Amino acid sequence: MARIGFVGLGNMGGPMARNLVKAGHEVIGFDLVKANLDAATGVKPVGSAAEAASGAEAVVTMLPAGAHVREVLTGKEIGRAHV
Repeated sequence: MARIGFVGLGNMGGPMARNLVKAGHEVIGFDLVKANLDAATGVKPVGSAAEAASGAEAVVTMLPAGAHVREVLTGKEIGRAHV
């Protein structure tokens, strides 16, 4: 099975990541909200989006807006009003 990096473990991302774990994948996840990390049963929590992506065969982002995805992909902070 695949090693998958997952960024955004909230209302949609959390259940999706758990389903990937149930399917036998190794899922490494990151979320800004600690409670979301704690609720992601079977997902290995890490401290950053870059760490979740490191060594992954695929990376999934489940974030609120395109600007957030752009920030994760470029590493350039666009502001924290969304946090």
